[in-house]
Amino acid sequence: MASGFFALLDDIATIMDDVAAMTKITTKKTAGILGDDLAVNAEKASGFVSSREIPVLWAITKGSMLNKLIILPLAFLLSAFVPWAVIVILVLGGLYLAYEGAEKIYEFFVPHEKEATVALKKDYSDEELVDLEKTKIKSAIVTDFILSVEIVIIALGSVVEEPLITQIIVVSIVALIATVGVYGIVAMIVRMDDLGLKLIGKSKGNKGVLFSIGTFLVWALPKLIKSLSVIGTIALLLVAGGIFVHNIEFMHHFLEQIPSILRDFIVGLAAGAVCLLLVNGVKFLLPQKKSKH
Repeated sequence: MASGFFALLDDIATIMDDVAAMTKITTKKTAGILGDDLAVNAEKASGFVSSREIPVLWAITKGSMLNKLIILPLAFLLSAFVPWAVIVILVLGGLYLAYEGAEKIYEFFVPHEKEATVALKKDYSDEELVDLEKTKIKSAIVTDFILSVEIVIIALGSVVEEPLITQIIVVSIVALIATVGVYGIVAMIVRMDDLGLKLIGKSKGNKGVLFSIGTFLVWALPKLIKSLSVIGTIALLLVAGGIFVHNIEFMHHFLEQIPSILRDFIVGLAAGAVCLLLVNGVKFLLPQKKSKH
């Protein structure tokens, strides 16, 4: 009886060792998407009046948790019964990431009509403010759902050869990190300017250490969000390129003579450019077809 108990403990310890090792590897592979997730959500959570930032962020966080609860069981069912579908979805997700990264670069260099942004710091009525908040929260949760699918599938693709119990534990941990870690950092980022203003207030007009730190935090917030967006774009292309190189047979030995990080970026950018051309071509042709009828 005792020997059976200790054997069970040994099995549990072995599983946990495997989980720890696989979680570390999987987190590294999803780091690019987590970076983009951080950049997107920092941008989505900003623009609210100071007193509403944390409640709105909490609402988005709860929506993100619900997204994970929907996505995770479906992903595990695929892994258990249709494991090849994980790789297919992974490659399709790579195409989406490559397209998103290429589109961001295209929009930076090519003049285009920018989407109107809603500022929530105007003097709206209470009802209007609630409606605007709900609109932004809904938009953030929808974006989070897309990014969550990408994170879960990439994580699952990294452990698809492992036993199902290891897959469930590892991917669930990564999903939890993606939610708690990302939104925890976002909460700190969006409160940077408020902390800066408090430090400036405490300095009482004296241009000392508190004033300098406070001024820096207020100045740094928009630049930090913008830099995260740039880093997230590069990360999208790197992750997409890595997906193609590691999961598409004929690309295993593509550009082996150059550093892998550069190869992944080139592959991701090339795939994204092709996807962008196809999507823009379809967008260009659709209005012409409608006008003929």
